[in-house]
Amino acid sequence: MPKLKLKAGSRPPWVGLAAAVWVEISAGNGYNFPLYSSALKSVLGFSQQQITILGVANDFGENVGLLAGIACNKFPPWAVLLVGVFACFLGYGVIWLAVSQTIIGLPYWVLWIALVVAANSNAWFGTAVLVTNMRNFPLSRGTVAGILKGYVGISAAAYTVLYSTLLEQSASQLLLFLTLGIPVICVAMMYFIRPCAPPSGEDSSVHAHFIFTQAASVLLAIYLLTLTVIYDTVSLSDAVSYILLAIVVILLLSPLGIPVKMTLFRANAETITPLAGSTEHLAQEGDSTQAEPLLSPSSSASNLGSFFESEYASDVEILLAVGEGAVKKKRRPRRGEDFKFHEAFVKADFWLLWVIYFLGVGSGVTVLNNLAQIGVAFGVDNTTILLSLFSFCNFVGRLGSGALSEHFVRTRAIPRTLWMTCTLIIMVLAFVLYALALNGTLYVSTALLGVCCGFQYNLMVPTASELFGLKHFGVIYNFMLLGNPVGALLFSGLLAGYVYDAEAAKQGSSTCLGPECFRLTFFVLAGICGLGTFLSIFLTIRLRPVYKMLYSSGSFRLPQASDH
Repeated sequence: MPKLKLKAGSRPPWVGLAAAVWVEISAGNGYNFPLYSSALKSVLGFSQQQITILGVANDFGENVGLLAGIACNKFPPWAVLLVGVFACFLGYGVIWLAVSQTIIGLPYWVLWIALVVAANSNAWFGTAVLVTNMRNFPLSRGTVAGILKGYVGISAAAYTVLYSTLLEQSASQLLLFLTLGIPVICVAMMYFIRPCAPPSGEDSSVHAHFIFTQAASVLLAIYLLTLTVIYDTVSLSDAVSYILLAIVVILLLSPLGIPVKMTLFRANAETITPLAGSTEHLAQEGDSTQAEPLLSPSSSASNLGSFFESEYASDVEILLAVGEGAVKKKRRPRRGEDFKFHEAFVKADFWLLWVIYFLGVGSGVTVLNNLAQIGVAFGVDNTTILLSLFSFCNFVGRLGSGALSEHFVRTRAIPRTLWMTCTLIIMVLAFVLYALALNGTLYVSTALLGVCCGFQYNLMVPTASELFGLKHFGVIYNFMLLGNPVGALLFSGLLAGYVYDAEAAKQGSSTCLGPECFRLTFFVLAGICGLGTFLSIFLTIRLRPVYKMLYSSGSFRLPQASDH
C-alpha cells in the first residue's frame, strides 16, 4: 500500500476527534439488543433460550475485530469505516425485515448470522476511530482512549432517550434507524477521520482542549441520566421531548467547538511541530518544514518507514542495507517500540495483560449480563435504575481512568497497570458485598463494579499501545478484546447460569429468589479478581522500569535504539 500523507495543521486532529464522538456513539449500537429482543420473542415466537443465544451472537460480533485491526494497517480509515457501514446496513436490515414482517419465515440461523454481522460493525467503527485518533494524539493516549470509550459507554443512554422520544418506543422503528441512520452518520463523518500530524506536546492549549472535551462528555452523561429518570416518572408533550432531544444533539456537537475556536482565534494559535512520535515518522503535506525530531531514530528505524508503508517493502530495504553493510542485522523490538502481532504474541507481558483483562472485565460482564436477574433475586422491583447506575458509573470509570492514569504516568511514570490492581482489589470488595447481601449494599456494589469495569476496559487500551506500539495496535487491541466474550462465556454462561438454575430448581421454579441465587458465583468471582490482583501487581513491578524509561521526560518518548 502506498504511503499515506498526513493532514497538516493544528485543527484537523481536533476535527477528527469531534467526528469520532459520533462514530463511537454509533459503535454502541449493540447495547440496543434489550430494546428490541422482546419484539423478536413476541413477533417471531422465539423462546427465551433462543433469545439468549441471539444475545451471545450480539456479544460475539461486537468483540471479534481481528480483521478490522489488520485492515487498519492496510487501508485508510474511511475504508475501514465503510466496511462497518455495510455490515450495519446488511445485518440490521435483515433483522428489521423479520421484525416488521416484511419478510415472513426467515430461518433462525439467518437471524443469528445477521445479528453477528450487525454487531460486528461496532468493531470496525471503534477500531477505525480509536487507532486513528491515538496515532493523531500519540502523547495523550490514555486521555484519548478515555474520551472515546467513555462516549461508547453512554451510547446506551443516548439510544434509550432516542427510543423513548423520536422512535415512540417502537422496536421496528429502532431497527430501521439502526439500518439507515447509523450508516448515514458514519458516512457523513468519514472524510473528517483521517491521519493527521499530531499537535505538539509543548502546546499548552492541548491540555485545555482535552479538559473541555472531557467536561462536555460528563455533562452529556449527567443530562442523559437525568432524562432517563424524567421519562420514567413524568409524561411530557412531544414538543418538550423534541427540545430535550435537541439539547442532546448540541452536547454531542460540543467537541466541534475546539476547531471552531482555533479558526476564529488563529492569531493566538501556535505553530504545531510535527512529532517524531513514538511509533512513526510523521511528515506534513505541502511545503511545511520538518522540525528536528525529539529523539534521533536509529538507522533501522529509518528503514522501517511510517505506519502505512508495506511491511514487505521495508523488510526488503533492511535486507539490502544489511547486504551493503549500511546497517547491522535487524534486532527484535523492545517494549515501547513497534511490535508485529506475532512478536507481541510470544511476550510474557502480552499474556499477563490479556489474562488480567480477561479476569477483570470477564467477571464484571458476568454481573452486567445478569443484573436484571440479580435485582429480582434481591427483591428490587424496577431493575432499570440498577442498569442505569451501572452504565453511568461505567462511563465515569472509562473517562476517569484515562485522565487519572495519564496524570500519574506523566508526573511520576507510574504504570497504568497499578490502577488495574487497585480496581481489582475494589472488585473483590464489591463481590463480597454482593455475596453477603447486607441491607443497602446492592446499589453501592453495583456502582463500585461499574466504575471498576470502566477502569479495567479503558486502561488496557493505552497500556497495550505503550508496550507494543501503535503500528500494529489495531490487531493487538482487538485480540485483547477477546477476553470479554471468553470471560462472559465462562463466568456468565457456565458459572452463573449453572448456579442460578441449580438454586431455582431447589425452589421448584424457573425464577430464583434470594441471595443464594448468586452467592456462590459472587464468591468465585471475588477469588478470580483476587488472582487478577496478584498478576497485576507482578506485571506492574515488571513494567515500572519500562515506564520510567518511556516517560522520563514527562511525556511519551521512545528509548534510543541500540546498535545490536
